[in-house]
Amino acid sequence: MSGFKNITVDELHGMLERGASLVDVRTDAEVARGFIKGAVLLPLHLLPMRLNELDASKPTVFYCQMGGRSAQAAAFAAAQGHADVYNLQGGITAWYHSGGEVVA
Repeated sequence: MSGFKNITVDELHGMLERGASLVDVRTDAEVARGFIKGAVLLPLHLLPMRLNELDASKPTVFYCQMGGRSAQAAAFAAAQGHADVYNLQGGITAWYHSGGEVVA
């Protein structure tokens, strides 16, 4: 069992409206090309050292470029006791292709 749920871009919109945290686990170079407004920028390799900075009581959605690394991040957070953890299927690529805003 992974401990997290995959969600779609449509589901993400609703979760953000309800106050979910959004975490971008891509590299600094990837983030420089744009990220989803309001996201916490936390590269995957730093997650083990900085997971305590995230509010475990809030739903948390992880995303990366396509959804693979963020699935790893979501599984790690769930294994560390975060109960309400999600992975954005298709990552920022799916967000962008659905018309979602990306900021630099």
